[in-house]
Amino acid sequence: MFASFVEVNAAFPWFFPLVAFAVGACVGSFLNVVIYRLPKEESIVSPGSHCACGQPIKWHDNIPVLSWLILRGRARCCGRKFSFRYPFVELLTAALFSACWCLFPPAVAVCGWIFLGSLVAATFIDLDHFIIPDVFTLGLGVVGVLLSLAVPALHGESTGFFLADSLRAGVASLLGLLVGSGLVLWIALLAEAVLKKEAMGFGDVKFVGAIGAFCGWQGAVFSIFGGAVVGTAWFAVAWIWQKISGKASPVAPPSETPEGEPTALAFGAHVPFGPMLAIAGASYFLYFHAWVDAWLHEVSVLF
Repeated sequence: MFASFVEVNAAFPWFFPLVAFAVGACVGSFLNVVIYRLPKEESIVSPGSHCACGQPIKWHDNIPVLSWLILRGRARCCGRKFSFRYPFVELLTAALFSACWCLFPPAVAVCGWIFLGSLVAATFIDLDHFIIPDVFTLGLGVVGVLLSLAVPALHGESTGFFLADSLRAGVASLLGLLVGSGLVLWIALLAEAVLKKEAMGFGDVKFVGAIGAFCGWQGAVFSIFGGAVVGTAWFAVAWIWQKISGKASPVAPPSETPEGEPTALAFGAHVPFGPMLAIAGASYFLYFHAWVDAWLHEVSVLF
């Protein structure tokens, strides 16, 4: 079977990345359901996909991306417009799955699918509701540790002695979880003491721990500071746009007052930090891990 896999991959190098893309698009379609229903504490299984008017969506109108294009973003039953977010989440998840497959061995790629798919769902839930459900923080952290034990290559352990590799990978995962959540907790407490108000939600603390379970302590540290860079750039661009045009930027992060009321983007307003952490964590996992790990190693040698 493995020989057949290798032969197909050698003869048609585009085939498996295309399959990964299709799987990602289907998972993205499911994530749209999760993003919408999970914060409302509704079942993500039943009932099946249905329009806002109550009519069930038939399978041929529920093909990821294609159905939205064919129907021009409108429901067949009532003509109601569907948000562009639906095909965007499907395309984003498909692109991430395909990138995972191209960059990693199959077992690590599948672990990456679980990790990146969870980041996508957590991102959009946080953008909509300013919360990250425990399934994407505590649950994802536990899954990260278990997958690290089962697939040591997730943390670069591949000496050939599975038990030893598994233990080292498990330790790396636990260390990432503890360092990530602990570091963010201290940052949040210090910021709260200085600013005299909550600076970071506890969901972000747990979320960085989950990222660390998949990426190790290096990835957790990178996600914190990388997320801060992403957030600063995002806020600055949106704020400048708002000042120049007099209108809110179409891609501005949502913001609210300390009391939880929606407000215009401004200094002191609360904005969701989960999406920034997710972008940094995904960037580390896919592309920056080798460079970041080497740089942190050089820094540690100095001390």
